[in-house]
Amino acid sequence: MRTAALHNLGCKVNSYETEAMQQLLEEAGYRIVPFQEKADVYLINTCSVTNIADRKSRQMLHRAKKQNPEAVVVAAGCYVQAASEELKKDLSVDVIIGNNKKKELVPILEAFFESREGRDEDGGREAGWGCQSHVEDIGRDHQYEELKISRIADHTRAFLKVQDGCNQFCSYCIIPYVRGRVRSRRPEDVEAEVQKLSEKGYQEVVLTGIHLSSYGVDFSGEQREDLLGLIKRIHQVPGIQRIRLGSLEPRIITEEFVKELSCLEKVCPHFHLSLQSGCNATLARMNRRYTREEYADRCALLRRYFDNPAVTTDVIVGFPGETAEEFEETRSFLEQIGFYEMHIFKYSRRAGTRADRMPDQVPEQVKSERSDILLEMEKRMSASYRKSFAGRRTTVLLEEPVVIGGREYMAGFTKEYVKAALPAGENRKNTMVEGVLTHMLDEEVLFLSAEKL
Repeated sequence: MRTAALHNLGCKVNSYETEAMQQLLEEAGYRIVPFQEKADVYLINTCSVTNIADRKSRQMLHRAKKQNPEAVVVAAGCYVQAASEELKKDLSVDVIIGNNKKKELVPILEAFFESREGRDEDGGREAGWGCQSHVEDIGRDHQYEELKISRIADHTRAFLKVQDGCNQFCSYCIIPYVRGRVRSRRPEDVEAEVQKLSEKGYQEVVLTGIHLSSYGVDFSGEQREDLLGLIKRIHQVPGIQRIRLGSLEPRIITEEFVKELSCLEKVCPHFHLSLQSGCNATLARMNRRYTREEYADRCALLRRYFDNPAVTTDVIVGFPGETAEEFEETRSFLEQIGFYEMHIFKYSRRAGTRADRMPDQVPEQVKSERSDILLEMEKRMSASYRKSFAGRRTTVLLEEPVVIGGREYMAGFTKEYVKAALPAGENRKNTMVEGVLTHMLDEEVLFLSAEKL
């Protein structure tokens, strides 16, 4: 029995694909071992969202080969798609697999092992048998790659990839070039996978994609279905109690969309609306295709139809050309909106994007100063939002044991993704608990006074 170790870098979509590839290997008879152990195959699902992500991908590939020089080191994913020619020359990498070839992992590996038999064991790459490449021009691929999962490792919620690719071409982003154009998974296939996950005991699913808001735009004619239609399908699956949405573009938040969602009791009032900047001039340079005023209107819509929804976002500081005045516009806009959580990123140059070639690159020290200001704001806003739940009756899906102040608790999340805990007892992982949130146990966790278990 061959052994395999997997390591994931990057987003939730990558995580889903790594889980799916692991299950393909298990079904083929491979035994999965921790990445730090010696294995016959090391698979790294790479990321390429920034130059730093590229470097981390290379580091993990080199670490794998160092752990076992005789192992087959497989690089898959976005960095492969962006730098296939470079990776072909890397002596630490034996097989490279592009973003539309992951489902073929097992036959690719078997072909590699067959081709290696009979070769000089000491010759290796220097003997001329080289790196095997399975990378195609993903921009020409219009088919969704069918990867499926039947379980999620050690989680109570299931992340479900329903869409791939992006047509937006933001000026700072390499993703459309390494993930290709929008490709959506057929809704009946998504529904079937959700049913299987429900049968396994999962009560919450999280819909993810490279550009989730674009789900269905590639469908035509009678096959046409959008994200709202997909959510309604999943809402009907017995056993599923919660539907959580991944990152959304502001433009999908129309009154019709929000009104329909608010009538679906399984939909979690937790909305991650990507912002990136609160300054219109910066948004234009980013090619974000909306204004701060439009974004504010979308947040107001969510708050009109949902009671105290969790609104979270991403913000980039130090984008090329961002002046002190533009940063102040962003800071004041964030204060105006008031978020539950903000993910603050210092702009990182990415070769191959328009932003990398823009003039007026912001010094790193200035980026750090601006980041610190927004992180302090985020901490204050997040605490205020959590405290607003004190005294509320709610339901918590329990997930894991935690220790707070020396005491043992069982912790989980509300629909809004606010963390709460109750005193530990018997194992209640993946159970719903009703009660009242009374006070803060620490900076991030509320105490749940349970009324019904």
